[in-house]
Amino acid sequence: MAGSLPSFGGEALPPRVAVAFSGGRDSTALLHAVWRLAGAQGVEVHALHVHHGLSPNADAWESRCRAQCRRWSRRGAPIHFQASRLGLAPPPGASIEAIAREARYAALADMAHAVGCRLVLLAHHAQDQAETFLLQALRGAGAAGLAAMPAQIERGGILWCRPWLALPREAVEAYVQRYRLGHVEDESNASPVFARNRLRLEVWPALSVAFPQAAKVLGRAARHAQDAAACLDALARADLQTVARPGGGLDIGALRALGEPRLRNVLRLWLHEGSGHPATAALLERLSAQLSEDRPGTWQVVTGWQLRCRRGELQLRLQGAALGRGAVPDSVAAPLRLRIDGAGWFPAPAWSGGLQVDVVACGGVPLSTLGWVELRPRLGGEQFQRAAGTPPRALKKQFQLAGVPAWARDGPLVYDARGQLLYVPGLGLDARAVGDCEGGAAPEAVDGGLRVGLTWRPEPAS
Repeated sequence: MAGSLPSFGGEALPPRVAVAFSGGRDSTALLHAVWRLAGAQGVEVHALHVHHGLSPNADAWESRCRAQCRRWSRRGAPIHFQASRLGLAPPPGASIEAIAREARYAALADMAHAVGCRLVLLAHHAQDQAETFLLQALRGAGAAGLAAMPAQIERGGILWCRPWLALPREAVEAYVQRYRLGHVEDESNASPVFARNRLRLEVWPALSVAFPQAAKVLGRAARHAQDAAACLDALARADLQTVARPGGGLDIGALRALGEPRLRNVLRLWLHEGSGHPATAALLERLSAQLSEDRPGTWQVVTGWQLRCRRGELQLRLQGAALGRGAVPDSVAAPLRLRIDGAGWFPAPAWSGGLQVDVVACGGVPLSTLGWVELRPRLGGEQFQRAAGTPPRALKKQFQLAGVPAWARDGPLVYDARGQLLYVPGLGLDARAVGDCEGGAAPEAVDGGLRVGLTWRPEPAS
């Protein structure tokens, strides 16, 4: 089992690794396997525990996990235990599973960043993957949903890895028995209220008898769906460039020319990135049918978001708040060029605001490289790098990672004369546009000229 951990591109485990440790059977086995490897490789191990506050036993689970890490640490390599208490209180009718899952991953990411871990291991195995695939299929999901859980994915500067995703559950159980590992049992796992539990307790036993290779085969189907989802996403981004209008809306005639399957594929991406909510299959089908008729219309998408069709353009609007990607106010015009020749206020009336340019001692961009800049709306596919050494990511992801509220995401993207993204309201300067600045040098001493920072302000400076 320990040998089944991945090598991460042919290299050994990184110097510091985190394991999501609930105290259950699977995460206990994974933490134990990593701990055994850590001693031989000199790896620093962190156990990340999330206390959701949903079970009366949650305090006891946290205490047990903490004690287990102490016991193993006395016998070998140290395990650094980290815990995060959430105290979730889902509103009536809300999906407890979905809320807990989102909160758990956010808490794990926060703890990993706090201790400097860029690799977090998750203990999902082949049956977990098969169950996820089946649940998504029963919900009528498309390729993205059927892709289930990726074996590896980078998000927010963290590599999330499931090293046992192809391993059968029986192998994990055998490992636990071999090393006599104690673990906690979550009483909610026996409740038929949750769809995954019903599938696991009532359907899976019969399915595995009728089809002994079900977990392996369904895992293979999920990998096929992952390939298909990646191809569809790439096609949607390419098509989006051909149907997008300058203000962020979509050209309905160009959309119809794509044909219904590609039309729905583009709308799926555009709506998801614009509103932050995935579009249901029913909504995409309805939009596909309604857009075939060349007449104005308004449709509610999700709470607070509205689609409007007029003058051959489809617009996504956020009601009563600031606007996100693809959602445009009537006042936003085509891309606008501004001449930046020094510090000061540079108004952009068409965007109901302007750029404030200030001299900075370090971290800005050389004024000499600006000259003409262009203000553009978000059209999709833009990549932003928050800091040196981190990967460029989609704007929506960067806004989420930085905790930028929706109202602070409004305003144009600023590009230099070469078409390089310079600045994003709410995020700041793109790290690729910021040169090195060491030693706190005076502004005029860096790169032989002034360095400046940019700030978008929705109203003229007073």
